Amino acid sequence: MTEKQAKRLKDDLITRARKLGFDDVRITTADAIPQAAARLRTYIDAGYHASMEWMPETYERRSDPRNLWPEARSIITLAMNYGPDEDPMALQDKKDKAAISVYARNRDYHDIIKGRLKELGSLLASKGADIKVFIDTAPVMEKPIAYSAGLGWQGKHTNLVSRKLGSWFFIGSIFTTLDLPLDEPEVDHCGNCTRCLSACPTDAFPAPYQIDGGRCISYLTIEHHGPIPDEFRKPMGNRIYGCDDCLAACPWNKFAQLASEAKLVAREDLKEPPLSQLLQLDDPSFRKFFSGSPVKRVGRNRFIRNVLVAAGNSEDASLLPQITNLLEDDDEVVRGAAVWAFAQLTEASHFAKVKASQIPQEQSEDVKAEWHKGQNSEETGK
Repeated sequence: MTEKQAKRLKDDLITRARKLGFDDVRITTADAIPQAAARLRTYIDAGYHASMEWMPETYERRSDPRNLWPEARSIITLAMNYGPDEDPMALQDKKDKAAISVYARNRDYHDIIKGRLKELGSLLASKGADIKVFIDTAPVMEKPIAYSAGLGWQGKHTNLVSRKLGSWFFIGSIFTTLDLPLDEPEVDHCGNCTRCLSACPTDAFPAPYQIDGGRCISYLTIEHHGPIPDEFRKPMGNRIYGCDDCLAACPWNKFAQLASEAKLVAREDLKEPPLSQLLQLDDPSFRKFFSGSPVKRVGRNRFIRNVLVAAGNSEDASLLPQITNLLEDDDEVVRGAAVWAFAQLTEASHFAKVKASQIPQEQSEDVKAEWHKGQNSEETGK
């Protein structure tokens, strides 16, 4: 392919990408992130990946795109905006409502974007190129790749920031065997700003440009199995799936755009669902309510665990009947979270009475421990 033909193909790609709903398109080479391997190793060695064992397991493939696909020559990175129509942090004041991360308030973005990437990739395939498309599920370092392509820069919260789109956008990529005209890398525009670091409820940033995944609410509510560690329960507030605080705090969001893809615009019933409604979901109703949503991937039990933590933080005693029902749930993690929520909202004498009736029939040592912690907690006994 001549230089002129490659330039024409890139122009055609950009035109088609915009028709498919992508907001920005940039291109880099498959060898553009030589520093990524060392940074990833430092991250893993520090234990910041927490229980996400898939990160060290895929280290070699993740650290260099050429390890994933040696034939790759160019990487096309694309942004699709999902900007909200209101400040998501305002929901924190509505303690009887649940806060679901903005990106998860409608259809699963993987399904939407992957199909568009394949459709766009067909243009390259028609020129005899091989392609592979990726959207957040393969061992691909999307953010460093997008940074090197000029799609944005990695802010101090480690997420990508764009001067055109702020923080609210998904990243997809197409690997190809073609050599395409390249874009210039973006530069860091964070300056002295540290708003994203200050906004984090759990102090998940040990330093600028570093994140301790095990302290991140997105990790705790989505990836983490088992009980939520004690120290994070109060800081979680009403966040039941993900957290947007560090994104929402970024001043570059003044340039953010509202989501134009209808399937990414928030469903009304997911903008601020009542905790009382969510606490009643059994497995079939959970699957039905979140059909097609990324929330479905955590499963009913982990989801209810998160909702119970939010209920315990709600200061809303009207939730006690639903919480009490969940003290008998089949899942021990749910029962343990229910004990904690129950302890936050009930009188000490009533807590002691229910504890006396529950402990003899409780088989889980972890749940028994929650009963004992609940009684002795300084935050219990109103």
